[in-house]
Amino acid sequence: MKPQDIKNVTIIGAGTMGNGIAQVFAMTGYKVNLVDVKQDYLDRAVGTISKSIDRLIKKEKATEEQKKEALAHINATTDLQAAKASQLVIEAVNENLNLKLDIFAKLEGICAADTVFASNTSSLPITRLASETGRPDKFIGMHFMNPVPMMKLIELIRGIATSDETTALIKELSVALGKTPVEVNDYPGFVANRILMPMINEAAFALMEGVATVEAIDEVMKLGAAHPMGPLTLADFIGLDVCQAILEVMHEGLGDPKYRPCPLLKKMVQAGYLGRKKGRGFYTYEK
Repeated sequence: MKPQDIKNVTIIGAGTMGNGIAQVFAMTGYKVNLVDVKQDYLDRAVGTISKSIDRLIKKEKATEEQKKEALAHINATTDLQAAKASQLVIEAVNENLNLKLDIFAKLEGICAADTVFASNTSSLPITRLASETGRPDKFIGMHFMNPVPMMKLIELIRGIATSDETTALIKELSVALGKTPVEVNDYPGFVANRILMPMINEAAFALMEGVATVEAIDEVMKLGAAHPMGPLTLADFIGLDVCQAILEVMHEGLGDPKYRPCPLLKKMVQAGYLGRKKGRGFYTYEK
């Protein structure tokens, strides 16, 4: 299969990552099936995509005609069978291994034998996800960065059986999307989160131990390390529950205590203080 053979793409999961991925593909001219379990989720996702393109129009990076065409390319549906017409399926649901395995098991019975499967997982093993299918050679990780329409990087994660052909195909496709693909191997957290999450976790430990305030920790990293935002602001943006889940995957997968989630982080997740999406995390946000 060549990149030009991919004309129809299915995205499973219409959350923050899924709707961003759908927007990028739709604006590049692909027909997109955006699949989720509830119509409410899909309606919200299409609304988010519309507002996102409006922001691009305001910055003169898109036109009203491009918005109209992109939205026309998106088929928002609760029917997983829509994936049958796709040459590429990207799973972008919550970081729950069993949920992802169940989705890929179902897709195996729906999609053509040459359809490529990809996961947007931020930490779970591609090799394990691929093992639930009969096409581990056509299975790859496509870890987009948030916010997807703005961030250039895609981590391409090869499982143990991912073929050179699949890797080359998805690398070319990523470039066609205007992204920069970087190939990494299948280890817990890959590269981005293997380095990023311990920093966020250490910032939470510094806060818990009274080393400095939330604001001071963030200011030090912004001014002292030239980070565009502090680690605790970033944790709120990502979602504290997502941060905890990734750390737990790395802790279990690598067996090193340095990856254990900070008790304060775990306590905040238990309280429902998940960051921006809930209006409260390390900071409080106006809804």
